[in-house]
Amino acid sequence: MKRIAIGSDHGGYILKQEIMERVSADWINVGTFNQESSSYVEFAKAVSSKIQNHEVDFGIIICRSGIGVSIVANRYKQVYAALCLNNSMAKSARTHNNANVLCIAADYTTVEEAVEMIKIFLSTDFEAGTRHEDRFNSINVDN
Repeated sequence: MKRIAIGSDHGGYILKQEIMERVSADWINVGTFNQESSSYVEFAKAVSSKIQNHEVDFGIIICRSGIGVSIVANRYKQVYAALCLNNSMAKSARTHNNANVLCIAADYTTVEEAVEMIKIFLSTDFEAGTRHEDRFNSINVDN
């Protein structure tokens, strides 16, 4: 079973709880643990650190828009976070982009949509040995 770090701010808390109940996985819940106001940055960093340190196979981060958490996550080396709004994007994030973190917009995604995207994301392999691998390998830049 894949180990998955999951985190959300207060805006994604309810969706996160529903996801963990409906998707069978070895969840590492980094918080938040309630609906009190919290910063998405803290939880995006916690999930991204676990990916970077090879403690988990994948990450899922949720905030209201999904934008903030994706920006934070993509600041980490070896973290490839994709904000997905539908099943097609979730599949493409894996097959074409080798994403290892799925970012979800709680304000624009139902529980059912999120569960289906996660199942697709986790069960889809990267298309290694194709033009997508060449593109993926050219992503990293020295700043």
